[in-house]
Amino acid sequence: MFKRNPKQHTRNGVSQEQQPQTEVTPKAKRRRFSARYKLRVLEEADGCTRPGEIGALLRREGLYSSHLTTWRRQREQGQIGALSPKKRGPKPAADAAMARELAKLRKEKAHLEQKLKKAELIIEVQKKVSQLLGLDISPESEVI
Repeated sequence: MFKRNPKQHTRNGVSQEQQPQTEVTPKAKRRRFSARYKLRVLEEADGCTRPGEIGALLRREGLYSSHLTTWRRQREQGQIGALSPKKRGPKPAADAAMARELAKLRKEKAHLEQKLKKAELIIEVQKKVSQLLGLDISPESEVI
């Protein structure tokens, strides 16, 4: 009988060693660097004097040269907080709380104006009814 070597076992003419990996890799996450880490890397990069040292630093840390460029520019501009990670996405409006309060007050004002119109209408009807009935509605006369 004929035995096959497992390494030579073929499927559809392709050996198992040559088959592409079909395992799904997890989605990569965006890296966030702390201000302390950025300053440490910048200090190390500034201390590199021989050719290739910065490249070795970048490879060791898993960074790109654009990281150094951006971080240096931020440091030179004196942006102390610029080196700390920023929250991504649309920024909330600076006066969002004021806008919410304004909307609430406008809604309340419209409601109160509507109540005032109803109250004025009721007063007008009371005046006409009192005139028809011949009642005195002057402020001096009090109803108990």
